Amino acid sequence: MGGNTTRPAEDATAIADELQTVVGALVRQIRAVSPGREVTLSQVSILKRLDREGAHTVADLARLDKITHQSVTVSVAGLVDRRLLRRVPDPHDRRRKLLVITDEGKRLLTERRDAGHENLTDAIADRLTAAERRRLSETLVLLRRLLD
Repeated sequence: MGGNTTRPAEDATAIADELQTVVGALVRQIRAVSPGREVTLSQVSILKRLDREGAHTVADLARLDKITHQSVTVSVAGLVDRRLLRRVPDPHDRRRKLLVITDEGKRLLTERRDAGHENLTDAIADRLTAAERRRLSETLVLLRRLLD
C-alpha cells in the first residue's frame, strides 16, 4: 500500500483543522475591510437574517440564533437607534412588535458584502495563477458537498 501511513480519520482531522483555520482567517480578513465595523457581529447577524427572512420578533431571533433574549434586545436597541432596524406592530397580534430592516440597514449590508467581495476577488486575481484559480474553483464543488 504505498508510502501513505496516515489513516483516513487522521487525514480528515488534519484537513478539518486546516480548513477551519483558513476559512476563519478569510472571514476575518473580509470583515476587516468591510465598512461599518462599529456594528457588532451579532448585529450584522440580525441584519442578515431579517434581510434574508423578513420580519421577526426579538424572541424569534433569540431562538433562531440560540442566544439570550437579553443579548438580542441589546443588539436590536443599537440597531434601532442607528435606524438600521425599525419596530412595527405585528398584524396578527398588536401587542407584539416585529423587527424590520430599513433601507439604511440594507445599504450597510450591501456595502459590507461589496467591500469583502471586492477584496477577495482582487486577492484571487492577483495572487493565484490561472491554473490555481481553476483548482480553487474545483475545490469549491467539494466544499459545497460538505454543506449537504
